[in-house]
Amino acid sequence: MTLTMRLLATAHALPERTVTTTEVAARCGVDPHAAEAGTGVRERRWLSGTETALSLGTRAVQAALARAGLDVADVDVLLNASGSQLQPIPDGAALYARELGLSGAAAYSVHATCLSFLAALHHAALLVHTGQARHVVIVSSESSSLGLNFGQPESALLLGDGAAAVVVGPAETPEQGIEATRFETYPAGADYTRMRAGGSLLSPLTPGLTPADFQFDMQGLQVLKLASRVVPAFLERLRPGLSTGLPGIDHVVPHQASAAGLALLARYGWPAERIEVTLTHLGNVVAASLPLTLHQALERVHAGPGDTVLLAGTGAGLSTGGLILRL
Repeated sequence: MTLTMRLLATAHALPERTVTTTEVAARCGVDPHAAEAGTGVRERRWLSGTETALSLGTRAVQAALARAGLDVADVDVLLNASGSQLQPIPDGAALYARELGLSGAAAYSVHATCLSFLAALHHAALLVHTGQARHVVIVSSESSSLGLNFGQPESALLLGDGAAAVVVGPAETPEQGIEATRFETYPAGADYTRMRAGGSLLSPLTPGLTPADFQFDMQGLQVLKLASRVVPAFLERLRPGLSTGLPGIDHVVPHQASAAGLALLARYGWPAERIEVTLTHLGNVVAASLPLTLHQALERVHAGPGDTVLLAGTGAGLSTGGLILRL
């Protein structure tokens, strides 16, 4: 059954500062040419000055609403779909609502690390399809540069900052909407991608903590090995034939995990010309990568009305997620 809905608009907001891989490699003490070749990232954006994840996300929402021809008062539900929190309490969606002047509407977070946007898009579709909401706004905003460990080049060289927002509304035809969705989690990989401290297991007051406990930690090779084992069968459960081709799919919008992660897609028989890539110039922007890449695909007219788009990726956990959307 198709969950009928339509993307009314997308928008992004990027930090002013562009940071090259040469600059990050110098801070990590590694060869810049090898760093760029290994990560696939040429440059990324980092916060500077007074910029915050909150200010970027707010700008993205305002731009998306303007493009949709809507006012803040038209929003029924605001979903914060970011991998990192603005602060533990209150929920980040309340902070976005305050910045936007949105009062009385529902505002809450949908969190699944790098797959947060996919989970939020599915949730938004359920709300619109069932008539519980007419206009749902999703915002994903990340500030990974604040938690980088330059002693771990494999992660420090990958991550960037940025925000994207999507406005979801009623479909114009019965075919528009989400044709299939699937999420799976393989907790054997729970320690492969993490930020250990800051929650209740290791609170900021826990004796003996070091700055590294509050920084992003990734075992990239272990993530890649686990993903390569579980993703093919996952794709078949999402839609038969996806592990060997793109049946009924016009465009692929993948999470921009890494160059190695994107290279895996060729194993599934997916033509490179159908795959949208932002890794080279934005890096891995955690939960914002998927909506940023979707925005690029729509802006460059790589995807348009009537097309079918596969959005897919992996996230910390290890979790896999995929969603087939007819525009």
